[in-house]
Order: sequence, then C-alpha cells, then structure tokens
Amino acid sequence: MRISLLIIVALAVVFLGGDLHLQAAVAPSETIRVAIVKNAGTVVVDGDGLLATRETGEAVALVPPVSITGGRDQLIVNGTAFRQLTFAASSAVKINGKPYRGMVEILPGEKGLLAVNQLPLEDYLVGLINCEISSAWPIEAVKAQAVIARTYALNRKAARKNAVYHLESSVMDQVYDGCLIEDSRARRAVEETAGEVLTYNKSIIQAFYHSSCGGKTEAAENVWGASVPYLKGVECEYCLTNPSTSWEQKLTLKDIDEKLRAAGYKVTGVTDLRPGPRNERGRLRNIRAVSGQGEVAISGDQFRKAIGYGIIKSTNFVVKVANGEAVFSGYGNGHGVGLCQWGAKQRALDGFGYAEILTYYYPGTQLKRFFEIS
Repeated sequence: MRISLLIIVALAVVFLGGDLHLQAAVAPSETIRVAIVKNAGTVVVDGDGLLATRETGEAVALVPPVSITGGRDQLIVNGTAFRQLTFAASSAVKINGKPYRGMVEILPGEKGLLAVNQLPLEDYLVGLINCEISSAWPIEAVKAQAVIARTYALNRKAARKNAVYHLESSVMDQVYDGCLIEDSRARRAVEETAGEVLTYNKSIIQAFYHSSCGGKTEAAENVWGASVPYLKGVECEYCLTNPSTSWEQKLTLKDIDEKLRAAGYKVTGVTDLRPGPRNERGRLRNIRAVSGQGEVAISGDQFRKAIGYGIIKSTNFVVKVANGEAVFSGYGNGHGVGLCQWGAKQRALDGFGYAEILTYYYPGTQLKRFFEIS
C-alpha cells in the first residue's frame, strides 16, 4: 500500500511539476490527451525513474525498457495480462524511443495498441511548435502559431470530451512529436501568449490552418461544405515569397488508376483527367477521371486524399496528360482554410504583430484568455 501511495505522489509531481508559472497563467488543471501511437503491434516504454500503474491504480514493478504487446482486449508484458498501463518518469516517458512529457497510457485499441499522452496543454504547445513551423521564424509568427494551436486544441477537446483522446498527433489534427525538439523560442512564444485563444461570439473558434495558400485562402464551405463566418477566405500574397508555394508532380496514369481504385472509385484503365470548374477562390471543385467505364467526377479535396495529400499539395492546380503520364502544376500546400503559415511568417517580417496576423486570417474574431470566456 505504501508503494502505491509513493507511486501516486511521484506521478503527480512528474505530471504537474513542469513549468508551474506557465500552468498557473492558463489554468492549473488544463490538460490535453493526444494519441501518439495507434494500431501498433508492440510499444516499447522507457525512461529514467520509470513508474508504472495498472488499471486499478496499483503500482506495477516493471524493469525498463518495457516491451508491451497486444492481446484481445488486453496488454501483455512478460506473459502477464493488463487492461491498461500508465507510465510516468522523472523527466520524460520514452515511447518507441521518443520522449514525452506528462503521463502516457497504453491501452488495447481496435487494431492494435493505443498510446495516449496526457500532459499540461501549454507543454503540449511547446513541443508542437517545431513540428508545425520553425521556432526560428520571426517571434510574432511563432506566437501566432502558439495561439491557433491552443485554440484548435481546446476546440477539439470540447468536441471530443467523452473520447479516449482529444487529438491525433499527425496532420489529421496537429503534428506533435513529444518534447525532443522543444527549444527556448518555442517556450517563449507559448509563455508570452499564455492562455490566449481566438473567439467568435464568445466561443472558441475552429482554428484551421495550413502551410501555404498560394495567393488566396479558401472558404470552409468549399472544403467541408459548412459555411463559417470567420473562414470565408482572404487575399494572401505573402506566402508567394516562399519558393515551395509552387509545385509540380508527375504521375503515370497507371499509378493514378491504382490509387483511385484503392480509394473505392469505379475506374478501370484511366486514360485522361479533365479538370472541372473552379470555385470563387480559384480552386478546383472537381476533376473527372476518364476510363473505359466512362467518367467519374471526384471533388478536388477527395482527389487529393485518394492520390495523397503530400503528392497533390492543394486543389489549386492544372494538369496535362500525355504519353500515359499526368503532370500536375499547382500553388499552395494544404486545404487552404484559415491561417497561412508561410503568409504569417512574411507578415511578421513586414512588422505585423501576432494579434494583427490572426485577425487578418480569421476576420471578425477576438483574442481572449480562454478561462475568461463567459
């Protein structure tokens, strides 16, 4: 019993003991739960002074590194079954070699093991900055990133309050890789905006953002079908100074055919791609894939998803088909909705503060501390 109590106290120290001034400036108990591993066959847990508890809260004596495999609705460690394991460490818990602040829970998932990192929100933001942009960018751009990442996280937390986790650690939500690439500038940006979020009509907004828009940000309804007053799209020539805003990709029609069929589209032997009309923001509404079975119209965003978001970087492109190949030439990187990260960088270089940057990309919003929102 004494060992269990010591473990619980130690877990609390590890979990809450980080940068207390950061946590106090926001809300002492504000945490976030992030899925850092999904559908894994094995998870290896390590760390200095590693502490483990089982689903009952009882301490478990495990010698690191701890190799965990998945069984049917259970975890297996050295032949012993558990329903859940929670880990903390003196500095960071290492999951498959990557360090994470706070605590990490390992649970059986639908298709393998699930690892969820629970940590103070502000520490999460510090770890996130260099995954999304570079903290070496002008500090006002870094502060803008801190605010929208905090806003996005709290919005998702509210929407998923009953879920096992609030956020993915990938481009499905926000890219987060633990505390390995934290630095002082990232922490400064988080500290200097502590607790600040963007609001509209006294509610935390859906703070979507992307890498570069290619000249115009996109309206939310053109991507997700829902009109949002602060996500109508704005003019943005700022990201055009970034050489990577323009892109080109070459794919064989055979590759495209295979990717479309894998995504469930009824095509066989694609022979041509015909761009459809463009929306008012200049992006393709759809593209028609021509094959022996006729034409299939695919929305621009779904075409990107089927071929690969990293291949077709935006829906602002033209395509030329010849000799069994398709050459795509486009502008921008991402869905185009909300803040343009490269545009924010240039606006900061031009002398704009982070509040001005944010209200430009999210018109009609207000900057507030989230615990003051009525």
